Amino acid sequence: MIPGRRAGRAAARSTVLAGALASMLVLAACGSTADQQTAEAGAGGVKTDKGVTDTTITLGVMGDNTGVFKNLGAGLNAGNQLWADDVNAAGGICGRQIELEIVDHGYKADTAKTLYPQLEPKVLGMVQLLGSPVLAALKQNLIDDQVLAAPASWSSEVLNNPSIMMIGTTYDLEIVNGLAYLQQQGLLADGDTIGHIYIDGEYGGNGLKGSQYYAEQHGLTVREAKITSTDNDLTGIVTGLRGEGIKVLVLTTTPGQSASALAANQALGLNVPVLGNNPTFDPALLDSPAAGALGNLYVAASSPPFSSKTPKAVEVATEYKQKYPSAPINAGVHTGYVEGMVWQAVLEKACESGDLSRAGVATALTTLTSVKTDDLVTELDYSSPGSPPTRGVYIAKVDPAAEGGLTEVAPLFTAPEAAGYKAPYQQ
Repeated sequence: MIPGRRAGRAAARSTVLAGALASMLVLAACGSTADQQTAEAGAGGVKTDKGVTDTTITLGVMGDNTGVFKNLGAGLNAGNQLWADDVNAAGGICGRQIELEIVDHGYKADTAKTLYPQLEPKVLGMVQLLGSPVLAALKQNLIDDQVLAAPASWSSEVLNNPSIMMIGTTYDLEIVNGLAYLQQQGLLADGDTIGHIYIDGEYGGNGLKGSQYYAEQHGLTVREAKITSTDNDLTGIVTGLRGEGIKVLVLTTTPGQSASALAANQALGLNVPVLGNNPTFDPALLDSPAAGALGNLYVAASSPPFSSKTPKAVEVATEYKQKYPSAPINAGVHTGYVEGMVWQAVLEKACESGDLSRAGVATALTTLTSVKTDDLVTELDYSSPGSPPTRGVYIAKVDPAAEGGLTEVAPLFTAPEAAGYKAPYQQ
């Protein structure tokens, strides 16, 4: 189990906020009256409020260790901790050591709503907040409490929230890039029909936007199939899509649902290429009855697969296996680490400005135009509200012989269609 710290109790504020994004950015820059009154100068003359002492900076993790994304969640948590360990070994940030407060919401929004008021008073911000339903449930809390959060959820629909620090590109752009890759490989042609199975909600719906946009650019027909997160057998849906003559199947689903769709793809003799975005695959599927059907799956993601030969990815993977030899191996490890790297850039900028308060880190984020992560994700720009900070992805393919079950088949790239895509809140 990845180590965590116990959560305390405190009451969370809940108010109604009706301001536009621009107003929220002003608030982030200036701080509320309460923030200004409670922030104090700490060690080094740096202003602080919640989650920061003279010796520590505490960040929260709201992850999934017991729900449908528990293996991914374990990888993310470990990546967060590896980053914190590396930073602390190098002397910390702003003269302070990084500490993580970790809670498990099990991918349940109601549980997250209960845990949040216990965690919020103890942390400066969230280095990881996993899950679109959780993020939606806590949206107003994050705004009201001015808590900056790195979501382990990549919907462009959340980019109207000034408290969100997106790490990498978004679900819609993952699908756009993935479809472009398949077409470059001759697996898809203008005018074809594609099927898209998606979970109802921000995760699935945002992935569908990518399919719809790419289809507009290339004269494709999209056959949509909406499901819930608890649907387990997708055979009937795949049967229907086969009847529609699809050439590619797109998935914005849980790993278990992906296995069902892939098994049906093979059993029904459809055998079309299948594209999923980053949460759709779990290496544990290689030990399931569907293992033999997984070979048609391509995965588009901001961060590299665990087996990537990118030097920083190799370094993180090696450290992970040494520290957590019995923990699950998946791409969440690299994602969790890069969440920390971006937080590090924010904290260092805030420290330079002498303000490690919540308002101070929010302001620091908006000044960052070229955050580099040694190619764990493409260069990130946080200066344009509502825009994805980057648009590039890796493409991987299921490979049982590879560590983590995926082999990189395309390094970081941004398709022309992705470069021209306008996200829902892009200004």
